[in-house]
Amino acid sequence: MVTLIEDSQIPWEELGGGIKRKIMAHDEQMMIVKVAFEKGGVGAMHSHPHTQASYVESGVFELTIGDEVKNLKTGDAYFVPSDVEHGAVCLQDGVLIDVFTPRREDFL
Repeated sequence: MVTLIEDSQIPWEELGGGIKRKIMAHDEQMMIVKVAFEKGGVGAMHSHPHTQASYVESGVFELTIGDEVKNLKTGDAYFVPSDVEHGAVCLQDGVLIDVFTPRREDFL
């Protein structure tokens, strides 16, 4: 298991629609992922059994979690309980840092 990770050593994975991601680190219990959005990029509404906590590293995003909608900016964070529908629209180029527990096997 790698314990000291350098961002420059991890390639971006292009997801399309102005979105790309890097899986920074993971084990069976947890995963941290960096997701970069261009303005207008949409993280479509979805849900998953994983608990998610995310930090807005940069940019401005309109976040929807369940019935709640709010614009979040650099330095803000959000929490998504298991199986709650959520999504994001990028209003200003930015990066989200997502932490999942357990890890997202579908990302590997």
